[in-house]
Amino acid sequence: MAATKLIAMHQNKGRSVMRCLKDRTDYAMNGEKTDEGKYISSYQCNPELVDLEFAQAKKEYLYKTWRQPKGDVIAYQIRQSFKPGEITPEEANKVGYEIGMRFTKGKHAFIVATHVDRAHIHNHIIFNSTNLECDRKFRDFWFSGIALQRLSDIICLEHGLSVIPKVKPSERQRRTKYPERVSIRDVIREDILKCLNQKPADFEELLKLLQAEGYEIKRGKHTAVCGKEQKRFIRFRSLGEDFTEENLKKVIAGEKEPPERNEKVPDRKEAKPEKRKFDLVVDIQEKMAQGKNGGYVQWAKKYNVKQFAESILFLQQRDIHDKETLDTLVDGSSAKYHELMKSIKDAEEKMAANKVIKTHIINYAKTRETYIAYRKSGYSKKFYEAHRDEITLHKAAKEAFSKLLDGKIPKVKDLNEEFARMFSEKKAAYSEYKKIKKEMRDYQIAKQNVESFYAAQQSWDIEEDMKKKRQQAR
Repeated sequence: MAATKLIAMHQNKGRSVMRCLKDRTDYAMNGEKTDEGKYISSYQCNPELVDLEFAQAKKEYLYKTWRQPKGDVIAYQIRQSFKPGEITPEEANKVGYEIGMRFTKGKHAFIVATHVDRAHIHNHIIFNSTNLECDRKFRDFWFSGIALQRLSDIICLEHGLSVIPKVKPSERQRRTKYPERVSIRDVIREDILKCLNQKPADFEELLKLLQAEGYEIKRGKHTAVCGKEQKRFIRFRSLGEDFTEENLKKVIAGEKEPPERNEKVPDRKEAKPEKRKFDLVVDIQEKMAQGKNGGYVQWAKKYNVKQFAESILFLQQRDIHDKETLDTLVDGSSAKYHELMKSIKDAEEKMAANKVIKTHIINYAKTRETYIAYRKSGYSKKFYEAHRDEITLHKAAKEAFSKLLDGKIPKVKDLNEEFARMFSEKKAAYSEYKKIKKEMRDYQIAKQNVESFYAAQQSWDIEEDMKKKRQQAR
């Protein structure tokens, strides 16, 4: 099941065409949303240079036709959202690519970026408004959205996916209750209550607790706070009567009851893990052998010292003070990483097999009547040639059923439930896999940097000893 939407992308006021294209394509190909670019495909363009190629096509169009329509559309975007648990990212990207090819008839370059950062997998298909020959533009015709949805339904059926059932407008359910919006002040109040639960000794300690939560404090006649997502400071007195400095001091002193929690404020999401502040050191001798000059060597020495310091700080923060502990953590994280990777691969193989069997069941049901007619015709060659594709699909399905272990053909509903279960398990394992992968890489880099540091230290000590011996010999 997939919901689609066609969006015309215009040039923003005060921005160049190139800038607008880059902003849109960069968002679509965001590494955090596409698993570091794993789920990106393209047609007749390079994803890394797509904004340049689209802009160049527009220049060629202007040169060939001398036409520049008012309110020109620079590109079109198709958003395609799938039902949670029904499809894998790989399959979703294939479906999106097929949508792009069939909707544009292969006449426009496009990229397909599959986002996996939400509960529902969805595609962003961006295609150039100028065709490949650079002599025509895509014409957004009447009811193009309906045509796109029908094409999406056809492709979903071909891939064994469900489609959105058609419902009369009078029978459609309307959402009458909308979720309440949570303001920045609501979040600040919630964090203040969280800090008050830690029983600070005075108002100054409360401010320190807020700083630990990521707030910036501005002291003065009216104390104010500023969070990470805020642009300006907000004074305590603007948070409400219960959150003024005077009343908060009374709450801390026990002279007043703390304010009640606002139930509409959701639980705060876990902060994303900080990006590693260090990387592998540079092999200066190797770079010098490649022809790097003295300026590069000076930079590399400073860079390596910084990496050594950050690596040592990383290990101290995790209470690692000896090589044995570090080796144990590296080996443990590596074993866990390979175990999770194997479980993800197994889940993907089972999901692929599930998909194949479901496709065969659907093909068998579609071609059953044709095959019965073929059998009644006495396996006529003329009938076979006229219905070759249907008969081939039917025979392939029967052969696949014969290879089932228990010989029993499962129901499509059971396969969908099994697929959803395996997909949720894979998603949970993949979340842990990314965390362990980062942890393993951090430990490995820190270990390698520390070993390089001590090896360099030993070579420096040996050089110093040699210099002292030469001086004594003189």
